[in-house]
Amino acid sequence: MSQNVSSVNPKTFPTEVLNSATPVLVDFSATWCGPCRMLAPVFDQLADEYQGRMRFVTVDIDQSPGLASTYRISGVPSLLLFRDGEVVDRIVGFLPPQMLRQRLDAALATPADCCQ
Repeated sequence: MSQNVSSVNPKTFPTEVLNSATPVLVDFSATWCGPCRMLAPVFDQLADEYQGRMRFVTVDIDQSPGLASTYRISGVPSLLLFRDGEVVDRIVGFLPPQMLRQRLDAALATPADCCQ
């Protein structure tokens, strides 16, 4: 795992994700999930590329089933992009790196107060 990716759990989720001053991409995954293992190196690479502009964290759904339930995770991998404590984008399944970059760039280009 990249040093720019951290694991969170129910105790650290509020501080690391909901109260973050920067957008946070959360990877809800499981160790037994093949597509999750395919996504892991892409997620690490993106974390390095977007360092300083966005945070990247992972949640193991088997170790944190309450978080998975709260955010209605029904398939893994599921990527949720949080801004100001709210989910602003959701990606379920594996996407190629370029498509993920497009989604992240679009989210970063959108002003935080655009939709209030």
